[in-house]
Amino acid sequence: MLSYRHAFHAGNHADVLKHFVEVQLLRYLAQKDKPFWYIDTHAGAGCYALDTGYAAQNAEYEGGIARLWQRDDLPAPLAEYVALVKRLNPDGQLRLYPGSPLVALELLREQDRLRLFELHPSDSDILRENFAGHEAQVLIQAADGFGALKALLPPPPRRALVLIDPPYEDKQDYRHVTAALREGLKRFAGGVYAVWYPQLQRTESRQLPEQLRQLPVKSWMHVALSVQTPGEDGFGMHGSGMFIVNPPWTLHGVLQEVMPYLAQHLGQDEGAGYTLEHQEN
Repeated sequence: MLSYRHAFHAGNHADVLKHFVEVQLLRYLAQKDKPFWYIDTHAGAGCYALDTGYAAQNAEYEGGIARLWQRDDLPAPLAEYVALVKRLNPDGQLRLYPGSPLVALELLREQDRLRLFELHPSDSDILRENFAGHEAQVLIQAADGFGALKALLPPPPRRALVLIDPPYEDKQDYRHVTAALREGLKRFAGGVYAVWYPQLQRTESRQLPEQLRQLPVKSWMHVALSVQTPGEDGFGMHGSGMFIVNPPWTLHGVLQEVMPYLAQHLGQDEGAGYTLEHQEN
């Protein structure tokens, strides 16, 4: 399926959770001088206009990043993420929102590398345009990230963050996620893997976290943000989650601080809340 365009959802509550966690993971990897790779299996277009085009149609960002934009009481880790978005909008007006690859580029050091995959032909072309001039550090392929991932593992520096973030329009994506993660762990057991998934009423979405918990890993963390009560009609995304394999030891404390804030300020009704669970080594 190539109908999905992330621009419709750019900057929504799910992006806030995903990119806030991504910043924390990248910051942790960057604490050591040794280089690392950032690998994105479904990179999208890299950057999105919020005031025109797809994003402006449903304006989902108004329930996400826009709710944090002017706040002066942000927890410090969340403020770091918002500051990153603000650097993309130097005039103070919220017009552009970075996708996961651009978030990574903002935190990239000279010795680090990005490996980006995007199958949608239009988005892959836009992705190349957005990263023009960074070819020495960034490799972009118009390819299915699920199939391409195993050829990159283990990466030469033996350090990497792998973001697995498919559209999930095709229910087979759920199966592909667990298969890709299982295969990746065989090749590169020490990598940091982050899986994003939508909270939907469909069975595959509800079952995915439990399937990921059953993977043969010693350390994992699962965080989910629900912003509203699931719709009675069974349609629509009421939240999203991140499942992280080999998470930094610092992440749990950060999430304990930030998730209540996100549930309070991004929540839309009494169904808002969060889940935070983990398994240590």
